[in-house]
Amino acid sequence: MIRALMIAAASAAVLALSPTAFAQQTGGTADEAKAMLMKAVAAVKADKAKAIKMFNAGTGGFLEGDLYVFCNDLNTGLGVASGNPNTQKQTTGVDIRNIKDITGKEFGKDLLAGMQKPEGEFTEVTYKWPKPGADKTPVDKVGIVTKVSDDLGCGVGYYK
Repeated sequence: MIRALMIAAASAAVLALSPTAFAQQTGGTADEAKAMLMKAVAAVKADKAKAIKMFNAGTGGFLEGDLYVFCNDLNTGLGVASGNPNTQKQTTGVDIRNIKDITGKEFGKDLLAGMQKPEGEFTEVTYKWPKPGADKTPVDKVGIVTKVSDDLGCGVGYYK
């Protein structure tokens, strides 16, 4: 009986600390979002293919709480990475210029415009978007975006 209770307690602890459960429990700040974006820029500059794979998988510290990296091809507007499992299929391979939030705001155009500014410049775009986790209800979000290379822009958003 005691062994069963210990196993149950350990399982509960692992579940509580899993990335999915953590994503549902915590909210990142603007400073944390910008720090993750800077980390993403460094990862792309070190190894673009490996970085995009980590962003999509939410590994390497690129899915923390409700913060995750998303990236777009600057020439086509197509999404190439998204760490949000709730919306990854809606944004990867999709032209960001066609993405709207639930209010009809064409925020994708604003994100892409921000990504096309000179490297090192950051742009904030406000829109409504679902958080990672079980609840898919769109909430207020601020995406911080920047140009990473001649053909790639990335961002990290935080929820208000």
